[in-house]
Amino acid sequence: MKILVYNDRTNKMETYNRNLNDPMPYSEDKYLSVKEFRGSSKSDVLWTDRRAIEAFNKLRRLYGKPIRVGYAFKRIGEGGHAAQSQHYTGMAFDIAQGMPKAERDKIRNLAINNKMFTYVEPASLTPTWVHVDKRDKNPACATGGYPLVKTGSKGVYVATLQDALNLLGYNAGAIDGVFGQNTRNAVIRYQRARGLAADGIVGCNTWRKLTTEIRSKF
Repeated sequence: MKILVYNDRTNKMETYNRNLNDPMPYSEDKYLSVKEFRGSSKSDVLWTDRRAIEAFNKLRRLYGKPIRVGYAFKRIGEGGHAAQSQHYTGMAFDIAQGMPKAERDKIRNLAINNKMFTYVEPASLTPTWVHVDKRDKNPACATGGYPLVKTGSKGVYVATLQDALNLLGYNAGAIDGVFGQNTRNAVIRYQRARGLAADGIVGCNTWRKLTTEIRSKF
């Protein structure tokens, strides 16, 4: 498996090659395997952020016991989630499926009280599992979703953008999480074709159009 990890400490995308039973990069004491993170995805390339893995490490350490990971990564074309789901960016974990309610509540409360994740879904929305994610705190749309990305941006949101553009036939090149000239050109072609401001910047309107279109087709 090829795994891309954005390291916020160096502002670089790191590339790892791992087998399914290997631990994810930055996973502490093998808390999280590649197979667990990949979940039901069929992809042979995955991406995530160092901060998401380290947040899971902290939650697992505080809980003190194994935590089942039911779903984490999905490619945007595989669907199954909201249009701008954090699962498509490798930043989300759906965990604790099949565990007693008291244990799910304990895990959810640990995540809330210790603030290692940006978002913890209320139990009313996920009554049989716990959803946590390390989403960007500055979404491009006031209603939430993905952040603005442009030339020079790096990270999981760029990788997700490249994946979406490639799926729709706007060749952004290899998925590398780096917003370079190929990605900018693909964005402009897409924006022109959809009647959007063709500025090469992926803000609220472009994200909404792109992810909604992907969701309707795949």
